[in-house]
Amino acid sequence: MTDTTNDVQGIAAAQLRSIIERVERLEEEKKGLADDIRDIMAEAKGQGFDIKIIRQIIKLRKMDQSDRQEQETLLDLYKAALGME
Repeated sequence: MTDTTNDVQGIAAAQLRSIIERVERLEEEKKGLADDIRDIMAEAKGQGFDIKIIRQIIKLRKMDQSDRQEQETLLDLYKAALGME
């Protein structure tokens, strides 16, 4: 026999609540981290660094070296084709 105080139409209410609360906590942590990153970027900008370039460098550092080299090769090829070099 199922415990009807915790189940609503076959859904375990306590389990569902736990999942939702865990996601909410992680969303709050994510917001806090985003605020921290924004503060660091503001600090970098205040020290004269270009934020767009910092973001590009972070993106490149996440990539595999072979993927990064392929992308750079294609970029150079496209720029040459358009007479930008």
